[in-house]
Formats: sequence, C-alpha cells, structure tokens
Amino acid sequence: MMRAVDKRFDLLENGFVSTNSARKKILIVEDEELLSEMYREVFEKEGFQIVTATNGQEAVKVAEKEKPDFVLLDILLPGENGIYFLGQRKLRPSIASIPVIVFSNFDDPNMKKTSFRLGAQDYLIKTDYTPQEVVNRVRKYIT
Repeated sequence: MMRAVDKRFDLLENGFVSTNSARKKILIVEDEELLSEMYREVFEKEGFQIVTATNGQEAVKVAEKEKPDFVLLDILLPGENGIYFLGQRKLRPSIASIPVIVFSNFDDPNMKKTSFRLGAQDYLIKTDYTPQEVVNRVRKYIT
C-alpha cells in the first residue's frame, strides 16, 4: 500500500522513498539569466524538475538527453532561435511529441503563425502573464 505524504516522498511499508524521478520535467529555453532563474524557482516550488538551455541548438541537445515532459520556449535567442528548436523538434521522433508553449515578448502575427504551424501548443506574451499564471498554463498541458 502506498500513500502520498508530500510532493517528494511516498510512504511505503518500509519507510520513505524519494519520488523525484516521477516529477514532471520542464525544459526552460531562455537567454535572459534573471528570467530563467526566476521561472526555475517558481516551477521548482510547484514540484517540477527543471532543466535549462539558452538557445535553440542547446535546447535540442538538452531535450534529446533529458526527455522533458514540457518545453517553455523563448523565440528571440542568441544563435539559433526558438523557431529553429520547433523545426528540429518536428524532425526528430525522440522529441517530436513534447508539448511546447512559446513564451516571448515578440508579438508578431507571422511568428505566432509559424510557431503554431511547427507544433507549439500556445504562444504567450511574457508581459501579459504572472509566473503563477504561466505555471497554471503549463499544468493544463502536462497533468
């Protein structure tokens, strides 16, 4: 018999066993360090495991290695941008089914259209959402 005690442990007959591996993993692709760290903290407090990348090329590598349950993706990145990641994601079976929310300050109708065409589930403008609202949006897609 197993009974949940908190977000990190389950009570078994023999004691406590960590369930950190069962937590949902999110890849945050953001080049602004302050924003990346802020969202890492918010999502970790909500019980998520976080991995990060700062550009599209790195995001592809991290996604293939870490197999996140979800990607929160900025579009305007140094080097390869978020559109590069979406295109590569679509071409690679190992990461093609990972849901993605584009999270950017780049409010361009053509960019939104391209993002959706390449498989993004949503396109959020950063300044329109609080960190908690972003967490709630992500939960809609992975829980």
